[in-house]
Amino acid sequence: MPKAGDRAPDFSNPDADMNIVELSQYRGKILVLYFYVRDDTPGCTAEAIEFSELEDDFARLGASVLGVSRDDCIKHGEFRDKHGISVRLLADKEQTTCAAYGVLQDREVDGKMRKTVVRSTFVIDKQGIIRHALYGVSSRGHAAEVLQLVKELK
Repeated sequence: MPKAGDRAPDFSNPDADMNIVELSQYRGKILVLYFYVRDDTPGCTAEAIEFSELEDDFARLGASVLGVSRDDCIKHGEFRDKHGISVRLLADKEQTTCAAYGVLQDREVDGKMRKTVVRSTFVIDKQGIIRHALYGVSSRGHAAEVLQLVKELK
């Protein structure tokens, strides 16, 4: 599991419009990379809306926000359009980015062990170093907490 002070693992994932997004595109900027369970669930929807509502505040601080889940590009597009989500959503169908960031865990669901995503957020500085690694976060109010962490980096 990556922690504060570690170099952020590289990633390359398509967004809702099937454009490839890579960590290297954010060198020289602060990046907020948040992982969520699934599109269109109550907690994940609230979290995405809150990050979207604060996107201009993040941008004023020189920060970009990306959401990552195991949903595909089409589902991301539908989710984005349905709820007016403005932050970019990345598809991680192969779970390589989720694995690299240590956000997958085995959990019993309906009597079977399944890999699930632990809601997590990483604040990555301009040099690609993780400044904050937050695992098991609550969806509501989280975007505002992360915005405060970004302000403290300035």
